[in-house]
Amino acid sequence: MDHGDSAILRQHLIDPEICIRCNTCEATCPVGAITHDSRNYVVDADTCNLCMACVPPCPTGSIDNWRSVAKAKPYSTEEQLSWDVLPDELSEQALGQLGLTAGSPTGLNDSVASVVLESRTEGELFSSAQYGASAPPWSAAHAYTNLYGPKAAQKTVRATVTGNVRVTEVGSDYDTHHVVLDFGAMPFPVLEGQSIGILPPGIDANGRPHHARQYSIASPRNGERPGYNNLSLTIKRVLEDHQGRPVRGVASNYLCDLKPGDSVEVIGPFGASFLMPNHPKSHIVMICTGTGSAPMRAMTEWRRRLRKRGKFEGGKLLLFFGARTREELPYFGPLQSLPKDFIDVHFAFSRAAGQPRRYVQDLMRERAADLAPLLNDPNAFFFVCGLKAMEEGVVLALHDIARQAGLDWDDIGVSLRQQGRLHLETY
Repeated sequence: MDHGDSAILRQHLIDPEICIRCNTCEATCPVGAITHDSRNYVVDADTCNLCMACVPPCPTGSIDNWRSVAKAKPYSTEEQLSWDVLPDELSEQALGQLGLTAGSPTGLNDSVASVVLESRTEGELFSSAQYGASAPPWSAAHAYTNLYGPKAAQKTVRATVTGNVRVTEVGSDYDTHHVVLDFGAMPFPVLEGQSIGILPPGIDANGRPHHARQYSIASPRNGERPGYNNLSLTIKRVLEDHQGRPVRGVASNYLCDLKPGDSVEVIGPFGASFLMPNHPKSHIVMICTGTGSAPMRAMTEWRRRLRKRGKFEGGKLLLFFGARTREELPYFGPLQSLPKDFIDVHFAFSRAAGQPRRYVQDLMRERAADLAPLLNDPNAFFFVCGLKAMEEGVVLALHDIARQAGLDWDDIGVSLRQQGRLHLETY
């Protein structure tokens, strides 16, 4: 119903104070209503259909913000891109003074219905985002989130660098580091699959402090060094953007250049969905590229420690790991030395000299006989982490593997999402 210029729109907005620019919302939005610049993520009110698909996956809750505005004049994307904080909510008196009718709002109220997945026919566009779960595996441990941040009692916590080693071979256009941070006496509990935010020092081109950058944790729950209050990150030095244009990443270069003893400002932890299942029968299929290997390393190491102590039996581990060349693949040496009866590892290199280009989805199709039963197994969980470009190909490969095995993908696709069995974390 059209209420005219006096109608109120409950506009969907993103809180720039809390947002860690992880790109989850933009990657999840099915209508392309979310965009960003170098600083803020924003929602276009003219495009947003209020489907709420972006809300559950957000690791910080920054996406779940609303303001009452005139339907005829919502906040523009240009306005939102300039914000450092959200505008205050208008009072009923203020709305009345603007001639807005509070009794006839448009849009959604605070009790929004969840998104309903619709079956896709063969002729319709395949969208990977609709299959990504926002619920964690049922046996995942409880995750603590947002202990430190703009809305927390303590804004940040200081961590000390206790290690910084290169984990790729020397090359001019790739440089990946394993950075260990120690929190001393400050509590910072984490789980495999969670992430933290790093606040680089200094200001941006507009004279504002740099916003936080998100990094997945590469160590298990009891620390990079067991029993210590520390964790590790996998950091690739950014020297070009996704279009190949020269750029010097603010946070990545800062982190890669840190030395033991340096202090780092941290917020978080974040993430309550992309979490490792704990029950003994759980199978874990890990699919990643580059630094997307960080959460996979954390899960693998936790399983390895449990196995070493004789506290874990059963549950397969499969890893499909992609990079341009072997030299650019983090942790290549340690991965090669893991026992074959512990983890099934497969590498895909897309720029190996004299070899055809191979991607993780190619390896998955080659292992279709092993993956098809896992798709149909409620104890099997799939984790995808890496560049956004890989996501569609990986989920489409799972779709094709299911169909070729005579499985009903419509049922499996819905169960993967609803049961927290397929997790997508791409950027």
